[in-house]
Amino acid sequence: MKNDYSRALPVEWKEMSRIFVALGDEHRQRILLLFEPGERLNVGQIAEVSTLARSTVSHHLKILHESGVLASEKRGKEVWFWINRDAIEATLGNVLDYLKENS
Repeated sequence: MKNDYSRALPVEWKEMSRIFVALGDEHRQRILLLFEPGERLNVGQIAEVSTLARSTVSHHLKILHESGVLASEKRGKEVWFWINRDAIEATLGNVLDYLKENS
């Protein structure tokens, strides 16, 4: 008999769900699309090309960072963000593995 996941997600899926929730917002998707391969951006750079206020951009960056979609490094007073490719690839790989095993 298969496990009953009707009430609780498996532990390994909880981290994955945070990434999907973070990526479920159109503004956060647009922010993610701003990054060129290997590029690091700060909130000011993102706010300059966004229709969103700097504080709103900061809010979305926080969600993307806490979910693992973005990694960051503080240098001086600025925080630089980049796409955490490993986390996104692992999440999508886990979903694909699940589909292969359970389809």
